[in-house]
Amino acid sequence: MHARVDIPGSRLGIVRAPAHMRGMAVESVSGAEIFDRRAVRQHRDRAAATLPEVAGILHEAAGRLLDRLDDVTRRFSTALDIGGRGIVAPLLQARGIGVTSCDLSARMAARSVGANALAADEEFLPFAPDSFDLVVASLSLHWVNDLPGCLIQLRRAMRPDGLLLASLPTIGTGAALAQALAGVEAALTGGASPRVAPFPSLRDAAGLLQRAGFALPVADLDEIRLLYADPLALLRDLRAAGETNALCQRDRRIPPRGLFPAALAAMPRAGDRIEVTLRLAMLTAWAPAPSQPQPLRPGSAQTSLAAALRPPPDAAAKSC
Repeated sequence: MHARVDIPGSRLGIVRAPAHMRGMAVESVSGAEIFDRRAVRQHRDRAAATLPEVAGILHEAAGRLLDRLDDVTRRFSTALDIGGRGIVAPLLQARGIGVTSCDLSARMAARSVGANALAADEEFLPFAPDSFDLVVASLSLHWVNDLPGCLIQLRRAMRPDGLLLASLPTIGTGAALAQALAGVEAALTGGASPRVAPFPSLRDAAGLLQRAGFALPVADLDEIRLLYADPLALLRDLRAAGETNALCQRDRRIPPRGLFPAALAAMPRAGDRIEVTLRLAMLTAWAPAPSQPQPLRPGSAQTSLAAALRPPPDAAAKSC
């Protein structure tokens, strides 16, 4: 399913935030920190060893995102791969593009063999202006508290007319699991804690690009349908990918013993398998450049809309 919204060996380094930023709490646009970034790093550290278990899913998502490079005539020489988990960098290198890979987790960054790899916080990116003509973020920005701020930093690191390709889970991803967990937990304990991260809508994702100052932003919806014969395999895949709960308001206590089996049993099925759909916002945008098409200045039109819609005189005569 596709929908579209248009809106006018590896060298590993550790990069720290500037001294004046260290220790600062990174806040979301609403003013409240949503994600525990320390937990995100720990999850990705652990997942660096188990990633081969979910490589097929990650390859599929990255391949669909990078297919968009086939639709542009521009050729790219220097790319930034953000959080590609060792999947994206080889795909870019196969296209003859030099790659720098970064990840919040040093262990995960080290998986990008053959690329310049470094551990860096997406909320405090260390790159100089005009460093890259291509930025790719495949399923890697949804644990960032200040996503608009991150996108602004990426735009500044891009050369004029550079291309951004990014994919984010969007509303609907994980919804069935979240509903099942909340219902079962409420029945078992009388309450429910947040266990699935919130995701933006497709229109919100496109609006973020515009807000960050990108030109020609486009957001497409793509879906990857997964079927699980073993319900617990879904949870194992989430853990293997580093996608377990990192919400600040998560319940730190051990969950009730029957919570996950009962919730998985309540999820939608296709035959004898649990059905899970990844709804992905595929984002495409360009760093502004004078050579790009520009919107007309308000009031500069030479013909009114009424005149443009008026049928030609000969058409009126024929209709008589």
